[in-house]
Amino acid sequence: MTQTGTAHDELTDFDTLTGRYQRELLAHCYRMSGSVHEAEDLVQETFLRAWKASAGFQGRSSVRTWLYRIATNVCLTNLEGRPRRPLPVGLGTADQQAGGELAQDTDVAWLEPVPDTAITVEDRDTVRLAFVAALQHLPPRQRAVLVLRDVLRWSAKEVAEALDTTVAGVNSALQRAHAQMGERALSADTVSSEELTREQRELLDRYTEAFWKKDVDTIVSLLTAEAVWEMPPFTSWFKGRANIAWLIGNECPGGIEDMPMIETRANGQPAFGLYMRTPEGHFEPFQLQVLQWGADPANPELEQVDAFFDPRLFAVFGLPTSLPADHRTS
Repeated sequence: MTQTGTAHDELTDFDTLTGRYQRELLAHCYRMSGSVHEAEDLVQETFLRAWKASAGFQGRSSVRTWLYRIATNVCLTNLEGRPRRPLPVGLGTADQQAGGELAQDTDVAWLEPVPDTAITVEDRDTVRLAFVAALQHLPPRQRAVLVLRDVLRWSAKEVAEALDTTVAGVNSALQRAHAQMGERALSADTVSSEELTREQRELLDRYTEAFWKKDVDTIVSLLTAEAVWEMPPFTSWFKGRANIAWLIGNECPGGIEDMPMIETRANGQPAFGLYMRTPEGHFEPFQLQVLQWGADPANPELEQVDAFFDPRLFAVFGLPTSLPADHRTS
């Protein structure tokens, strides 16, 4: 059987397509959209278009490259006329002093985290929250160019063919994208992941125990001096240990043994589902926290915590929808 014939067989087998490419295409659509829920729909639309167009596949590229071309254009169509997905820090407002009104905006389409289990190991380095948030500041076509060139390592000619433009247009868009990303000191190569060190593991254990005991002093001692805490859909964000300590100590409704955590992974980073005790005694989802390490792995601290108040994310991450009253943080 010819290579083209084999490719056609693969394209007409929907189960094969989804099994082989779904996770990496999900990461691609997530980088473009900033939403795990939208990314899932965009991947399904990609497979549907591929299946409908399979008879016209000429075999001039690999099935994988062909699917990425379709997925990129599906994403660009989806993004037409839509606002970017920010985090509170990305709104351009200054950090707030804890103690003021906590305003929330449920009309904003906020950036969402993605579970590590939904994407490939190779993709985890390039879906860090900071990197995806920075991508959202780029116009969609610049975003596509940067992802195809810097993440997928396509040539300028391949990108030009995928986006129906010229090599000169691709190079110009990439230059502008690099300029904007450079302002945030971020690229696909500056967000590499590492296995947890013993010191990092110990810090995470202390962190979860401190929430269970509501030991605010210990919680903030694990943060860098200039740590950032943000909580979409609340528009305010908070900087510095003292500010964050006041926020947790006074605005967080839980008390001692009210806030167990279950560990997970999001965007190649440590993450926790934090539950809150109800008046009936059991625990329900409260926030999904994604943690970002400071610069020194030998002396680990947390430099940012993104606490997402979106209970839908617990199901996305495979976390329990509730915990029994006798659950304890171990």
